[in-house]
Amino acid sequence: MWVLAKFFEAGSKEFAVISESFDPRTLSKMEIALDRACLILPAGSDEHRVRRIIAGKILECAHRGDKTLSGLTAAGYAVATRLSDTQERKRVD
Repeated sequence: MWVLAKFFEAGSKEFAVISESFDPRTLSKMEIALDRACLILPAGSDEHRVRRIIAGKILECAHRGDKTLSGLTAAGYAVATRLSDTQERKRVD
């Protein structure tokens, strides 16, 4: 099963939406976008929680109709950058 799907419980509404709403090619693009976005996260970040947030934003992008790899990756990068900045500020404080 696709990487984003593991962030949602089997049988849940979110899981059904992911597995039924997108074709395999789009799911592959979403997985690549998630992996790329997570590359910019600082070491030691709460990986599962942060990946879930990024996955959610990538899903929102796809649901809005942008299913291109560049669009999905940009959505992932945008939230990963914000989360990374927030985590960095917390370490400095």
